[in-house]
Amino acid sequence: MLSVNDLVLLGVGIGVKLLLWPAYHSTDFEVHRNWLALTHSLPVDKWYFENRSEWTLDYPPFFAWFEWALSHLAYMWDPRIVDIDNLEYSALTCVMFQRLSVVVSELVLFAALMRFAKVSGGSVQARVAAFLGFLSPGFLFVDHVHFQYNGFLFGILVYSLVFALEGHDLLAGVTFAALLCFKHIFMYIAPAYFFYLLLHYCVVYRQRGAGGLDLGASVLRLLKLGSCVMLVSGIAFGPFVAMGQIPQLVSRLFPFKRGLCHAYWAPNFWALYSFADRALIIGSRLAPNLFPALRPNAALESSTRGLVGDSSFAVLPDVTPAATFIATLVAQIPACALLVFRQRTPTRLIQAVVLCAFASFLFGWHVHEKAVILILAPLGLLVATPTKRMLRMFAVLSISGYYSLLPLLFGAQELPIKAAIMLIWSLSALGLLKSSSVPAWRCLTALEKTYISGHGVLFLLTEISPSCLFGQMQFLPLVLVSVYTALGILYSWLGMIYELLAAEWA
Repeated sequence: MLSVNDLVLLGVGIGVKLLLWPAYHSTDFEVHRNWLALTHSLPVDKWYFENRSEWTLDYPPFFAWFEWALSHLAYMWDPRIVDIDNLEYSALTCVMFQRLSVVVSELVLFAALMRFAKVSGGSVQARVAAFLGFLSPGFLFVDHVHFQYNGFLFGILVYSLVFALEGHDLLAGVTFAALLCFKHIFMYIAPAYFFYLLLHYCVVYRQRGAGGLDLGASVLRLLKLGSCVMLVSGIAFGPFVAMGQIPQLVSRLFPFKRGLCHAYWAPNFWALYSFADRALIIGSRLAPNLFPALRPNAALESSTRGLVGDSSFAVLPDVTPAATFIATLVAQIPACALLVFRQRTPTRLIQAVVLCAFASFLFGWHVHEKAVILILAPLGLLVATPTKRMLRMFAVLSISGYYSLLPLLFGAQELPIKAAIMLIWSLSALGLLKSSSVPAWRCLTALEKTYISGHGVLFLLTEISPSCLFGQMQFLPLVLVSVYTALGILYSWLGMIYELLAAEWA
């Protein structure tokens, strides 16, 4: 049952999101409108082949069916929304419907977070963590301005984790399997679920008499879990298997022809790697005897070389998809070790999910800046009862991670909006989240306080300063944001590993 305070905060949250309706929306708005149109207008066997728009369907089947369900409501609202030939349609009725669909679908996240707060004992800290998650800049920027349905999808993830906290491991696994059929980016955190469910749910030990593994019960649970996951997968992909369309579907879901870095560098290890390559190019020109020689085929004359899709470097070795895959797997070892060598509890699952998300964001191929939410959403659950170091890492990560999303909102009218949202949320998190009654800001070291405060200087330099300041290097503000926030994210990842592994074993 929701309290009066819960209802008031829900109302405030919805009100803020409704006020963002007139703001800019990205090409993702047309992406989802086109998906409404194609799922409504075409038979299922044409969904993953339709290409009259460049925004082809590239999400798994459950999300396609989600769009199909919305398309019937859209047809009643404004039939022109689902006209497959009505490309780039953005009339007021269309904007209202799509914005409203995001607000309503995000109630799944609100309900999941309220259930989490209840499972966590209903403490003030748990409710603060829940509302900070519901009103996070990540969802406000990416869903309610830029335009996506992340709140809905992460609501399913939170439900899965809450089911685990409640002791319903099988339901947690089935919910996560369904989530994978909505959006495949969640595959990055699948190793955490695999080891947790295998070792915590499937492996059963005898309670009485002779100890040891109960092989029969373990096999039975493994078969039960496997059957449920296969059932969910069969419902999602079975029709496409029957139509012989799996190769086409796979080609849509995994477009490896894209480059290492997105057009705007996600603030990860590869952003620092790309920046280092660029710095070495400049260094090679200024002091050729001190730096490695440039490759003769390097596209050195372009100020955006390596930034808009290609993954060719002038000085440092080129990076292949296989290399990023291996790096990601290696970086996920701490998450797996946490579940294999430590006591397996639902909280450990959340911690392992966070570490897996860190690894995929920092070392994955063609990572989008928006993927930082994959780390922040589950990490927000851990600050309901944090240690001081955990709270410090959350503070550094959340502010640097959410700040890295600001370039998505590049319009002049969005400048005061994103500044206000970022400032209010940051101050609320630093003041309201506590460890042993000590606010987050007071838990930070001097270095961490200086780094967080540096975002203010970065904002003045990259958002307020006139563009003429950068001359022909108009991409430089984005580079500065990517590199500066990448340092904070990398620092928080190392701090989390120490907190969850090294500190406990020391």
